Amino acid sequence: MAQGPRYHGPQDIELPKIDKRFVYLGIIAIIGLWLVLSSVYTVNADEVGVVQRFGKYTTTTQPGLHFKIPFGIETVKKVKVQRNLKAEFGFRTRAAGVRTTYASGDFSNESLMLTGDLNSAIVEWIVQYRIKDPVQYLFRVRNVDNTLRNVSEAVMRLQVGDHSVDEVIISNRQQIAAEVQEKIQALLDEYETGIDIVTVNLQDVNPPKPVQPAFNSVNEAKQEKERIINEALQAYNKAIPQAEGVAEQAIREAEGYAINRVNRSKGDADRFLAVWREYNRAKDVTRRRLYLETMLEILPQVNEIYVVDEGQQGLVPLLQLQKSGKDGQ
Repeated sequence: MAQGPRYHGPQDIELPKIDKRFVYLGIIAIIGLWLVLSSVYTVNADEVGVVQRFGKYTTTTQPGLHFKIPFGIETVKKVKVQRNLKAEFGFRTRAAGVRTTYASGDFSNESLMLTGDLNSAIVEWIVQYRIKDPVQYLFRVRNVDNTLRNVSEAVMRLQVGDHSVDEVIISNRQQIAAEVQEKIQALLDEYETGIDIVTVNLQDVNPPKPVQPAFNSVNEAKQEKERIINEALQAYNKAIPQAEGVAEQAIREAEGYAINRVNRSKGDADRFLAVWREYNRAKDVTRRRLYLETMLEILPQVNEIYVVDEGQQGLVPLLQLQKSGKDGQ
């Protein structure tokens, strides 16, 4: 009969012996790797590194690979100084792209404003900015983003309150945006925020929804007025130059006619004087020549010719005295 293995009680298992030198080397390697990783940092191309030693600012490093004191003695805060940032007022962009989507919500506490002529307007705008001084941006103001939003909203309300609703919505939008940008920059520089305002864009400016139909009717009436005025100016600009051209043409024709008549008169007078001078030199010959020239001009136009002799009592027919007409008489 087969029997199973017998149990002989607990037995000691011997583990392989590990050289303590390898343990120490592993610990040293881990510590060294941690020291290297905690003392080396990289700054990207669009940012700078602000180095603090025991919390106090020491230096600013440019893009590239840099070293710092480990063990938390020196810390680095990276600030993106080449990127344009933006703050939106009156709306929020949820996803930008070909078809931008906006967050749903009521932001009228930012956008509803009172104009200088005591009308209401919904003003939505964007402030684009960059960080020009990372030290001021990090250490001079406790909350730079809130400061920027408060300053922008205050300045926009001030400028909208200095203009009429038509100027805010239609005519002076670019001027208002430029004035807002200038005043925001002045206040941020005074507060030492380290922010540089790139541009201020008025995205959408409309009257409140309850008064939009009336406002649209007023705008349509104004556009109709402008259209009629432009058509009148177009007709005026077309008729006046045409009348001036006709008048100028008449004046030039009259001047040309006057010059022609004067020149012809002078020519006739000069010709008469020349004939008169020749006549004085040889009166008999000139008289005969004038008589013959006159006859050459007159005789071809005469139908019947009669020669009258002073010593004869009757008429002597030189040519056919009677000319038969169409009726044979």
